Amino acid sequence: MQDEQQFEQLMLQYTQLRNGAEDISRMIDNEDYDSAITMIKSREKIFLNCKCMLKYLELTQVQKKEVDSIVDEIRSLEIGNIKKLEKGMQNVQAELKRSQKNQKIQQAYDINPDMKGSIINIQE
Repeated sequence: MQDEQQFEQLMLQYTQLRNGAEDISRMIDNEDYDSAITMIKSREKIFLNCKCMLKYLELTQVQKKEVDSIVDEIRSLEIGNIKKLEKGMQNVQAELKRSQKNQKIQQAYDINPDMKGSIINIQE
C-alpha cells in the first residue's frame, strides 16, 4: 500500500516535469528566455526527488514500463528544447557577425581625419 502511494507520487512528479518541459518549449518559442531559465532551475529539486524515490521503490514490471515511458517522453521533450536553443544561439551568432561587419563598414566610411586613406579588410 505504501509503495503504491509512493509510486503515484512519483508519477505525479514526473507528470509535473513533463508539463514543465512543455511550458519551457512554449517559452522558448515566445523568446521568453528569462522565464524559461527560472523554470529550468526550479525543476532541479523535482528531478533529484524522483531520482531518490526511484532508488528506494520496488517497482512491478507494469510500473517500471510506465515510469520508462514517461521518462522517455520527458527526455524527448528536453532534447527538443535543447535543439531549439541551439538553433536560436546560431541565429544570434549569425546576426552578431552581420552587425559587426556592418559596423566595421560604416566606421570605414565615417569621416575621420585620422583614418583618411586607410584600407579596411571587410573579409574579417
